[in-house]
Amino acid sequence: MKTVVFPGSFDPVTNGHLDLISRASCLAEKVIVAVAMNDSKNPFFNLEERCALLKEATQHIEGIEIIPFSGLLAEFAKQHQAEALIRGIRGGTDADYEIQLSQVNFTLYPQLETILLPAHARTAFISSTIVKEVFKHQGDISLLAPECVQQAFNKK
Repeated sequence: MKTVVFPGSFDPVTNGHLDLISRASCLAEKVIVAVAMNDSKNPFFNLEERCALLKEATQHIEGIEIIPFSGLLAEFAKQHQAEALIRGIRGGTDADYEIQLSQVNFTLYPQLETILLPAHARTAFISSTIVKEVFKHQGDISLLAPECVQQAFNKK
C-alpha cells in the first residue's frame, strides 16, 4: 500500500497511538496522521500544539506526515489518494462502532478500505482522557504518553 490515513483528535498523543502509527508504517509507504479539528470536543491542547506533539513523538518513524483536517474523513482520504484508513480498536464496542464508520466511509468513497488494528494488551487501556486524568492528579504518565507530552503538560 502506498498511503494510509490514521485519524484522531490526539489530545494528547499517547503511547497507544504511537504503537498503532508504528505498526501502520509497516503496512504502507506513507502514513498520514490526520489530526481532527473537532469543535464539538473541548481540547486541552489546541490544534497546532497537537500537531507539534505528534511531529516530535513520531520523528523516529519513517514515512509519517502530520496533517490537520476538518470535514468528512472520506473526503480527506480521497484528496490525499489514500487507499485505507487505519483504526485502532480496544475491544468489541470499538469494533462495532468502527465497522459502522467504515460502512459510511465506503459509501462516500468506495475505493477506501478500513483496516482495524487491535491494540496490544500493554496499551489497550490507554486513552487521551486517561492520560489527562492521571496528569491532573499528579500521577506518572511516563508509561502512558511520550516525554514530549509530559513536558507540554508541565508548560501549561
